[in-house]
Amino acid sequence: MPQKSVPPRRAAMLGELSVVSRRYMAAYALFNQAVADRLRLHPTDLQCLNLLSLEAAPVTTGRIAELTGLTTGSATRLVDRLERAGYVTRARDTVDRRRVLVATVPERMAEFGAVWERLNGGWAAMFERYGDDEVALLIAHMRRTVELSAAQVAELREGGEER
Repeated sequence: MPQKSVPPRRAAMLGELSVVSRRYMAAYALFNQAVADRLRLHPTDLQCLNLLSLEAAPVTTGRIAELTGLTTGSATRLVDRLERAGYVTRARDTVDRRRVLVATVPERMAEFGAVWERLNGGWAAMFERYGDDEVALLIAHMRRTVELSAAQVAELREGGEER
């Protein structure tokens, strides 16, 4: 099947997008590492706390595995580290005693939140410069990125063929 010809301007933009997106991902990974270092956490543990702060209630280690894309064994080790650091506790589910729920510790999460709050001003100022349509585009892009990333994490963890 013949490939469609890409107009030169579009090809240049897609090339620039490729470069900029790689820099963006690297910048975020380095930012995440710096925040994790400040809190004396592993970067994955930091993001797990971020995800746990978005959950409405305590969760199982299995749910943490789903949220992070980790195996249940890796998620258990992650919870062990967070528990040792004082960020989470484990408790038996009062409804189903076979289940153990992981809950965040409010005082430690306040420290976690204070770091994000201090950094949030720069992000808020940056987003404030965008119009409503641009913000809507960013939201749509980020939602699609989350979905695509989760699918690719699952594929990588399942040992899918390299592309």
